[in-house]
Amino acid sequence: MSRVFVIPDIHLKPWILDRADEERSKAEYDHIVFLGDLVDDWNQGENLDLYRETFDAVVRFIEKHPNVFFCYGNHDISYEWDALETGYSPTAKTTVLDGLSAIREILPTEKIAFVHRIDNVLFSHAGLMKEFVDGFVPGDHDNLDDVIGKVNSFGKDELWKDVSPIWARPQYGFMRAYPKGVLQVVGHTPVEKTDYLDGIITVDNFSTFSNGMVIGDQRFIWVDTITMQWGFTDKGDVPEELPDARLDYRNYSRGDRVTFRMNVRGTDAEELHEGTVTSIDRFPSGEATIDVKGKDCYYKHISLHVVVEHSGG
Repeated sequence: MSRVFVIPDIHLKPWILDRADEERSKAEYDHIVFLGDLVDDWNQGENLDLYRETFDAVVRFIEKHPNVFFCYGNHDISYEWDALETGYSPTAKTTVLDGLSAIREILPTEKIAFVHRIDNVLFSHAGLMKEFVDGFVPGDHDNLDDVIGKVNSFGKDELWKDVSPIWARPQYGFMRAYPKGVLQVVGHTPVEKTDYLDGIITVDNFSTFSNGMVIGDQRFIWVDTITMQWGFTDKGDVPEELPDARLDYRNYSRGDRVTFRMNVRGTDAEELHEGTVTSIDRFPSGEATIDVKGKDCYYKHISLHVVVEHSGG
């Protein structure tokens, strides 16, 4: 077993490292992975002391726990590339570049990259997507390590794209992970609680709204990179059960085939119906339904809870 402790987006919150150190001390871990975005936060562009404090905390943490892998986030690398974006602080540029240099001085070159593979798990800031690999990675895509090597050699021209490993947002259900069969752990997209979708775990749960209100539940996770099991550090060794994919509307697309249960009119008996998904509706309550075109009938607002089988169109 190879057990990894994951540190999500920090965004100028050095106290996260204190929390991480406390949680990490409760169990043994083979590696620690930073998912990037150490810098930039709402209305902090002129607060150079906070930028310095954050990098000082990161360096101290790495010196104490040298078994660290670091993934560049879009906010980190934007200063290397002079790539302007929301949150970029011209005032803080020199401070950020000095901080990143300090990290590179204490970590081996191979421990700093856009995408890291540890056994059966990929770690990156936003996720390695099939759309990015197909569109921007030249050559054969059958060898995962070769693909990762090419991605890690890329610069701004290739990676400053919406589908890249520093910008992708697969949480919305419109992108597919590359490759199938491995687990990915990412940050970048704030979530209320750790999110799992189609082999991708999203853990950006320390970020805040612009008014300072916390978005997520501020919990750390561990990942077993051999079994691809994962769990919350505050629950010890207990792995999380994967959610039922049939109940997540993001797994559905128009054209998918479904089989679902319906009561026979006027009785308690059930019968199976099948058809093609024509639309997916999500309601403010969080509930989602699908419309399905059958052979001889059109079914409106079918609950995902009655779906028995689901396959891509």
